[in-house]
Amino acid sequence: MTKEEQIVQLESQLTGDMFMDLKDEIHRLKLECVGGSCSIDDPECETCGS
Repeated sequence: MTKEEQIVQLESQLTGDMFMDLKDEIHRLKLECVGGSCSIDDPECETCGS
């Protein structure tokens, strides 16, 4: 399964208690797709648009 397919699958599960865990996983996969990194201190992640 490609990273893009994993993102779509995770986005379809964004409900309830798992919301933040899934958002973090989606963020990580998007960063891997573009080969970028994100600083936790940066309020706007320019790499993935979060």
